Amino acid sequence: MPQDITFHDYQTEDYYDELFDAQGRPRPGAVLLAEKINSLPPGELAQRRDEIDRALLRMGITFTVYGDDEGTEKIFPFDVIPRIIEAYEWNHIEAGLKQRIAALNLFLNDIYHDQQIVHEGILPADLLEKAKSYRRQCEGLSPPRGIWCHITGTDLVRGGDGAIYVLEDNLRCPSGVSYVLQNRLVMKRSFPQVFEASRVRPVIDYPSRLYQTLTHLAREHVGEPTVVVLTPGIYNSAYYEHSFLAQQMGVELVEGRDLAVKDGFVYMRTTDGFERVDVIYRRIDDDFIDPQAFRKDSMLGVPGLMDVYRRGRVALANAPGTGVADDKVIYAFVPEMIRYYLNEEPILPNVPTYVCSREEDRNYVLANLDKLVVKAANEAGGYGMLVGPHSTKEQQYEFARLIANDPRNYIAQPTLALSRVPTVVGDKIEGRHVDLRPYILYGEDIWVLPGGLTRVALKKGSLVVNSSQGGGSKDTWVVAMNEQQIAESETPL
Repeated sequence: MPQDITFHDYQTEDYYDELFDAQGRPRPGAVLLAEKINSLPPGELAQRRDEIDRALLRMGITFTVYGDDEGTEKIFPFDVIPRIIEAYEWNHIEAGLKQRIAALNLFLNDIYHDQQIVHEGILPADLLEKAKSYRRQCEGLSPPRGIWCHITGTDLVRGGDGAIYVLEDNLRCPSGVSYVLQNRLVMKRSFPQVFEASRVRPVIDYPSRLYQTLTHLAREHVGEPTVVVLTPGIYNSAYYEHSFLAQQMGVELVEGRDLAVKDGFVYMRTTDGFERVDVIYRRIDDDFIDPQAFRKDSMLGVPGLMDVYRRGRVALANAPGTGVADDKVIYAFVPEMIRYYLNEEPILPNVPTYVCSREEDRNYVLANLDKLVVKAANEAGGYGMLVGPHSTKEQQYEFARLIANDPRNYIAQPTLALSRVPTVVGDKIEGRHVDLRPYILYGEDIWVLPGGLTRVALKKGSLVVNSSQGGGSKDTWVVAMNEQQIAESETPL
């Protein structure tokens, strides 16, 4: 007999829930969705979920987990119940992200030139000197239009207090936006009436916005510049996204072997000969983009690329060297960057952070490892991390040793009671913890994709949402303002 999957028995369990308030009532933007799901015939929601899974499988939306013994690609798990963000709250998030990216761009330009933020004591010099992702090869570089971070994915979480916090910044090669676009496509097909009635803001224009961001970097170019997406190849975990974005933008997907430096410019090998390349959206880390400038053993990059870039004859997005802003220790100082460079108070706060290179912070962390989340400065994907309340004594002893041996490499944060979203689990709906990765493009201006990738921890009680750790994704619906809200926003105070 088909199962009746509804919200009738759903419990928020004292967590902040994105769709329901503490009394179990749907939040304003979720009323139509809740009514629709509760009115579906038995088995209908499960059927729609299965149809979406089959559609994603046909689309080939996959990722690869490095270290997986099977070495096989996996379908990115998707949950049919979306996350919904009200218009007023999205406006706050959008303003905070624009502010943050503006400050980070100024920071990157400063540290690769005069380093005033260091000289004035805002950022301790030893933290920058020991940053593994700082690239001395980028000192003195002036990227096109003065923009370093063209594409950013900033991870946000909501705490038990209901406030939105910035968890980390991703300025090197942030991934996941292809899932946002494909999630939206299948959700619109599955819930067309609810989607339309909920006034969900579109995300379909991201590829065209990305293309505009990239072409903006071509200096004084006559005619349409040639843009390419540079991928490490089919064995990269995000290769599906590289090929998808290239196809959506209508540009060539290339590997390092497809490009060559000749006569001081970068050229692409084609069946008709060499074609000059003006802008490279690189999805390869700094270390591998040019064996003459970085790792000499790299087989993925283009020899001589950095010299052409330094001469201003090709644009790279993101600019080399941006990874220093991903360092989780540097992250702790972003609020000070906003105050220093913009003379403004941060709109979106950081998660409170203990920097283990400070003796006072380190002593507190070592005494409270069972209560904190400890992270390595340059790890990602949920690796190199201790979730104190879910850890063993042996794991805590090991992290105490690691911190004592290299305190610069670690930060710690309180274990937040991350917000949850109703999620279909088997034949019922349960709450699962989520984060949010909005995508920000910095071209002629700073633009934020409405919504982003909501990642969900599918394991009950887990706070780790990364796909490599068993997480999945949801569609993110940002509700557009209605006519009354628009009129109120335009009314002078």
